[in-house]
Amino acid sequence: QVQLVESGGGLVQAGGSLRLSCAASGSFFRINVMGWYRQAPGKQRELVATITSSSTTNYADSVKGRFTISRDNAKNTVYLQMNSLKPEDTAVYYCKITYENRYYLDYNYWGRGTQVTVSS
Repeated sequence: QVQLVESGGGLVQAGGSLRLSCAASGSFFRINVMGWYRQAPGKQRELVATITSSSTTNYADSVKGRFTISRDNAKNTVYLQMNSLKPEDTAVYYCKITYENRYYLDYNYWGRGTQVTVSS
C-alpha cells in the first residue's frame, strides 16, 4: 500500500507565494518520478512540474520562472514552491508518483489533491 499526504494549499493574494508538500510512504522499492498536476474547474488536469530521482526537472510553460519543484529522497517528499502566483493558478493541485515495487514493476499513484486559490 502507498500513501501520499499533501499539504500547503490555501488562499493567497495575487503575487503571493505558497509551498506545497507531498510525503510518500508505503511499500515501494524506489520512487522514480514525483510531480505535481493541477485541475481548475471545468478544465482537464494538466502537468505543472515533475522531478526524477536524479533531480531532472520539467515544467509547464505557464509556471516556468515562478514555480520550483524539489524533492528530498531521504524523506520521500516532493515540494512545489510557488511564487508570483496569479489568479489563473487557482486549481486543485495533485501529487503523483511513479514508483517501482520489489519486482521492478512501475506504478503510478495519485494524491487526493490540495486546493490553491489565488485572489486578484
